[in-house]
Amino acid sequence: MEPTIFWAGDSTVTENKIESYPQTGIAQAMDRYLKKGIRLVNLAENGRSTKSFLEEGRFQPVLEQAGPGDYVFLQFGHNDEKIQDPARYTRPFGDYQENLRFMAALARRRGAVPVLITPIARRKFENGVFVPGSHGDYPRAMGELARREGICCLDMTAASEAYLSRLGEAASEKLFMNLAPGESDNPRFATGQQDNTHLTYGGAVVMAGLLARLMGERPDLFRRILWEEAPVSIELNG
Repeated sequence: MEPTIFWAGDSTVTENKIESYPQTGIAQAMDRYLKKGIRLVNLAENGRSTKSFLEEGRFQPVLEQAGPGDYVFLQFGHNDEKIQDPARYTRPFGDYQENLRFMAALARRRGAVPVLITPIARRKFENGVFVPGSHGDYPRAMGELARREGICCLDMTAASEAYLSRLGEAASEKLFMNLAPGESDNPRFATGQQDNTHLTYGGAVVMAGLLARLMGERPDLFRRILWEEAPVSIELNG
């Protein structure tokens, strides 16, 4: 039986239905980079942090369904950093790490491979120059936990920051949900939208490709599920 990927995360990962189109989660585009037959169970939900995800019981399918050889992708950070919301906020070197460690330990107990994935960067430019660091200490805290616990960590923060910086302000705009009035047929966005956190379909394909590239650097873990041994992401040229 082919392995299953269980993916826990927030709105940058979640599966979007037609009412939010063209917004697209990374997990929705990931199958383009996986071998045929690989099953992906997307547990991600809008607005969740490690804290709220666990407290709402959203990790339960992993405990019930994951087995030896499966993968559990944990991609959080966007909402853990919301200090104004006690229902979601976690300290980067405190309960954020502890929640991730807890989920990874449960995955291992089921025989699955936990994978920590740092959050993708928010798109922010000043005077035409990309501004990194939109997630503060959270990516570093995740990386530190990964080293301490011997868990694979894929640094999508660094990969997406480098890509956005290289691509530039104008060319990167349409990777995210930046819509002019009337651009989308979806009445929800009739008056347009400026959103540099959530991805369009094209943005999700690009970010999933960056993730596949990072996975390709760990063939010991991911060769059996990637479409190619050394996948090449689709990138836009400025």
